[in-house]
Amino acid sequence: MMDDKKLYVSSSPHFQGNSSTRKIMLDVIIALIPATIAACVIFGMKSLTLVGICVSSCVLSEYLARKIMKRDTTIGDLSAVVTGLLLALNLPVNINPLIAVFGSIFAIVVVKQMFGGIGMNFVNPALAARIVLLVSFPSSMMSYPPAFFYRNADVVTSATPLGAQKGAFSYIDLLLGNCSGCIGEVCALALILGGVYLVIRKVISPVIPCVYIGTAVLMSLLVGADPLYQVLSGGLLLGAIFMATDYTTSPITFWGKVIFAAGCAILTILLRTYSNMPEGVSFSIILMNILVPHIENLTTPKTLGFVKKAKGDKK
Repeated sequence: MMDDKKLYVSSSPHFQGNSSTRKIMLDVIIALIPATIAACVIFGMKSLTLVGICVSSCVLSEYLARKIMKRDTTIGDLSAVVTGLLLALNLPVNINPLIAVFGSIFAIVVVKQMFGGIGMNFVNPALAARIVLLVSFPSSMMSYPPAFFYRNADVVTSATPLGAQKGAFSYIDLLLGNCSGCIGEVCALALILGGVYLVIRKVISPVIPCVYIGTAVLMSLLVGADPLYQVLSGGLLLGAIFMATDYTTSPITFWGKVIFAAGCAILTILLRTYSNMPEGVSFSIILMNILVPHIENLTTPKTLGFVKKAKGDKK
């Protein structure tokens, strides 16, 4: 009966049809499986251990935080699993497990739950945690073992493609992950496969990844860098496909997505070129996350029939 129907109002993300937060998050997990498998092949089974530590820490942190705050348990929506998986893929394989646990707790408790839970955080939890760990534990966060194919008894750490000398890695190396870096960012092919899956499943719009990558190519040409090398190396693909497309922290309007993605790409290339750090994806996306409310205000279509008030009109 009509009297039995109620209108439920909740925080974003909102979906139409049969979609649910759990189904969306499950698709993201599936899309990240190729990158996770590639990490295990490239860096060994320690990658899987790191993923397990981050995921379990995130799930436990969310469960305990919700209990302490006397809120309904939300671990069943799998958002904590996605946060843990993304954080793990943004870490070097040889990082101290306690640091990984600290990052997981920060991502869930501080960035997510203290702002109200899923849909209420204003920055991406996994990226915010990565930046905090990078600032707090720089030596651990920037110590990368070489890829499996380059390992030998005398090599302990290796530079990432962006920090290595020009020509140290070929395009094939970058595409297949035969290079050093965080476990989830090295294999470009695995990330592209995951991105294609998400687009086919209509979990994400191709607007943000395409504009991000396209603008990065143009910016690379402007600063005299190799465009393909910039796109395939570092965390650009991981950020463009899986981080910048986060529903809560990205714009919902078409032109908002374009401005947001272009801003992320411009900041990424500028930070890579002119800052004292080789990577700039995390900082660029977080900075643009903060600007999302303003971007949406600028790009939200005006109501049909809206008439702008004349200056000085108090009516």
